[in-house]
Amino acid sequence: MQDQQLKQFVLQQLEDMKAKDITVIDVSDSSDVTDTMIICTGNSKRHVRSVAEQTALAAKKEGESPLGIEGLEGSEWVLLDLGNIVVHVMQDETRQFYQLEKLWEQSA
Repeated sequence: MQDQQLKQFVLQQLEDMKAKDITVIDVSDSSDVTDTMIICTGNSKRHVRSVAEQTALAAKKEGESPLGIEGLEGSEWVLLDLGNIVVHVMQDETRQFYQLEKLWEQSA
């Protein structure tokens, strides 16, 4: 899958799983690790975990095996690494505390 197709696929998965406040940030000019960062919010630890796991499973079924997934144990913040796309699924309090959008927009 090409990057744009993968991005659309991931966004559709997040919407289907009822993730909230989905934000897409192009970090290609400021990161050597990834090109696109997608941040979204889950309602609870269980929801955060479910959104991340189901997105990872769906990507794998489409031939896009995740490079890694971190944070499932606590599920306050789960990072799903799909190579050129990194997905952050966070609880609302965690997202407000870390403010990744502001951090990456300032470095862009």
